[in-house]
Amino acid sequence: MPDTLATIVQIKKTRAFILELVKNLSTEQLNKVPTGFSNNIIWNIAHLTAAQQNLCYIRSGLPVTVEDKYFSPFLSGTKPVKFIEKEEIILIFDVLLNSIDRLATDYTNGIFVSFDPWDKRYGMKLNSIEDAVNFVPFHEGMHIGYIMALKKLV
Repeated sequence: MPDTLATIVQIKKTRAFILELVKNLSTEQLNKVPTGFSNNIIWNIAHLTAAQQNLCYIRSGLPVTVEDKYFSPFLSGTKPVKFIEKEEIILIFDVLLNSIDRLATDYTNGIFVSFDPWDKRYGMKLNSIEDAVNFVPFHEGMHIGYIMALKKLV
């Protein structure tokens, strides 16, 4: 479906914007959890990959396409548990972009044949891979807001 591929392209552009937004922040700034917050900028960025993998692959009964260290520690309900060094941050940024390229390829190749419907807490019901892909920009937009708020405090 061309509309879904167009959405995937838009997600990649949004992710490139996020990386541009944080490119001048230090490793310490990316890791800082300001008072009143439960996470930091690098957690939010890694969470985008984890959430997309969960929505698109796990809900479709498929294995995630990223290493578990970029998935499990960043799922909803988790918090930063350690300081993430610069080398690992670079890898998180790469995974953020590469995972979307992989999603486009996998979607084009038709690997998403089933989907476990999901009622999201935002009043949206996801019934298909297309619904999941279309939900990703909404979710990532929320996290851009969190990242921008965190950026002002670090």
